[in-house]
Amino acid sequence: MTDATPMPSSDDTLASRLAALRARMAAACARAGRPAGDVTLLPVSKTFGVDRIREAAGLGLTRFGENKTQEIRQKAGPLADLGLQWVLIGHLQTNKAKEAARDAAEVQSLDRLELAEALQRRLDLQGRVIDALVQVKTSAEDSKSGLAPAELPTFLRAVARDYPALRIKGLMTLAVNSDDPQAVRACFRQLRELRDQMRGEGIANVELNRLSMGMSGDFELAIEEGSTEIRVGSALFGARQYPA
Repeated sequence: MTDATPMPSSDDTLASRLAALRARMAAACARAGRPAGDVTLLPVSKTFGVDRIREAAGLGLTRFGENKTQEIRQKAGPLADLGLQWVLIGHLQTNKAKEAARDAAEVQSLDRLELAEALQRRLDLQGRVIDALVQVKTSAEDSKSGLAPAELPTFLRAVARDYPALRIKGLMTLAVNSDDPQAVRACFRQLRELRDQMRGEGIANVELNRLSMGMSGDFELAIEEGSTEIRVGSALFGARQYPA
């Protein structure tokens, strides 16, 4: 499903959108028989400026998702007084590992050993340890990145054994871009089942408590299928303005 933008209203403010978003999250949790506090919100601030992020921080939000290391660098300085945490959710090129190791509190798009090795090397130089989620490809779309599901057990063991600066906390996925809710649900369900399978294998030094799945257009389906964190941009901040 697409990253939907909410319809404007007479009270279309960041605070009102956040309240509406939290109400929808709670309703989705109730439908799934889950406590409302089971699911956290990761605001996706890509393309939005520092003033908008500062406003969101004033509403109690402290972690923000970005697709690119360059954007984190541009925003982290002017917002340094807020003590925010920056989470990389976009595909991370190996040559950007230095920037990620320096500025990110977490990487949710870990999907290959080459990247794990590059991050480990840079994190060692920084004297840092960060959280990471493994991105798994649950749709057949060429535009989607991620580790093949069959490769997940071997990958998790290798990262846990060889790259201790990356603390594996869970899995992440992007659902198929489809208007068919069953097709979207299938992607989320597959990730949850993979998580359960990996838990059963008891891989040392790997925590799989988190499932990052669901965006503005499909987060309610993701919550109903077991998401513990949704990544929401336009439903919170409004429509994005991309450069020409």
